[in-house]
Amino acid sequence: MYPETNKVVRWHFGIALLLFALQLVFGLLSVIHYVNGDALSGTLLEFHVVRTCHINLLVVWLLIGFFGATYHIVSEESQRELYSPKLAMITLAAFVGGGVAGLVGYIFFHHWQGREFLELPLYLDVAVVIVVLAFLYNAIMTVWKGQRRTTVEMVLLLGLVLMALLYFPGNMFFRNEALQSFYWWWTIHLWVEGVWELIMGAMLAFMLIKMTGVDREVMEKWLYVVVSLTFFTGILGIGHHYYWIGTPNYWLFVGAFFSALEPLAFVAMIIYAVYAKQKSRRDHPNGAAMIWTIGCTIMAFVGIMLGFAQTLPGINSYTHGTHVTASHGHYAFFGAYAMINLAFFTYMLPILNKIEAEEWKQSRSVASFWIMVLSMIGLSTAVMVAGIVQTVYERVNGIPYITVQEHGTMQLSYQLWLVFGLCFTAGALLFIYDFFAPQKVSAEEAASAKVATAAGG
Repeated sequence: MYPETNKVVRWHFGIALLLFALQLVFGLLSVIHYVNGDALSGTLLEFHVVRTCHINLLVVWLLIGFFGATYHIVSEESQRELYSPKLAMITLAAFVGGGVAGLVGYIFFHHWQGREFLELPLYLDVAVVIVVLAFLYNAIMTVWKGQRRTTVEMVLLLGLVLMALLYFPGNMFFRNEALQSFYWWWTIHLWVEGVWELIMGAMLAFMLIKMTGVDREVMEKWLYVVVSLTFFTGILGIGHHYYWIGTPNYWLFVGAFFSALEPLAFVAMIIYAVYAKQKSRRDHPNGAAMIWTIGCTIMAFVGIMLGFAQTLPGINSYTHGTHVTASHGHYAFFGAYAMINLAFFTYMLPILNKIEAEEWKQSRSVASFWIMVLSMIGLSTAVMVAGIVQTVYERVNGIPYITVQEHGTMQLSYQLWLVFGLCFTAGALLFIYDFFAPQKVSAEEAASAKVATAAGG
């Protein structure tokens, strides 16, 4: 409907998917280090290098996905083309250029700050700030010049503005390590367990309104509930990161209490997604997008419950920093923010490829959904088993880290981690291939599907 905006969105989603694939490559290389510690030793691809690339690429491709989704949502909701498609392409090129410079710095020069998730050196941080400000200016001006303003785009913009502001605390420098960690968590925790939830909620509400035809007013009220729960639980839930970094003891109670309430926002997301599906006034022809959307809310909830299981101080004192944390991280990041992006890419696939949803053969997308979801369940379970073994032998019994690594169950878990990682990558590549080259059904099947859609509406 807005061709210039769609070109911009297509570029964003295409690049995000390519970076997603690259992130998986570095993830597999990281696991190879666990399976065979000598395999990549002495090369440019040492463990700390590939792990840094794996984690930072995750942040970059998710953000580019959010940017592309934002451009589509503000354009549709404001009923106009993007304020400046040219500026959007320039900011995308600058963002990707900064990311490439960061990767080159990590791999060839070991040039980073040692702040997990925020490894870029200072001069690239400044570039990121400029790019994000340009992105926000473009999105806000689109809304400002638009014909209407909706709750969905307001919540989305609120999440994006707060995300930009919260980038600063994590990049402040303190000689005191406790202070450094205290403010670094403002960025990391309040991003993923705060403002990113607002972005996810807005994207979810937008897709459900479009695909189910449920009354916008009802969906927007559910969105208010999600926003309220996010702020109520997410802000003080940061306390579970403050247990062991030298902060006062009252953080043990604050962190435990509010962290226990954090799953409520994700429960609300499941309820309003299932409610919208049940009240749907029509069967949307893009069934794959609906599967990804509902699946996202369920996987995100399970992921956050894995986090809840280890945020109580009595458990966290043993599991902190073990593979138990890594298991939760993989499940929650994929279930919440990767899957909401993949759901949006799937929703947009027919639009960006200029075909009717009824003409698109969605079996590849559905197959990739099940391959990735089942592989992630297997992968997270294998990592969790490794984490439990590590916790019992290393943290409880005091056996040295290196000795525990040679335990038979640990080695088997690592091997399964690699196998499920390869399966997950296969599912992701199938998704990416289908995005760039969607398969079409026959003319007869497309006509039949359109009749069924019309009858359902």
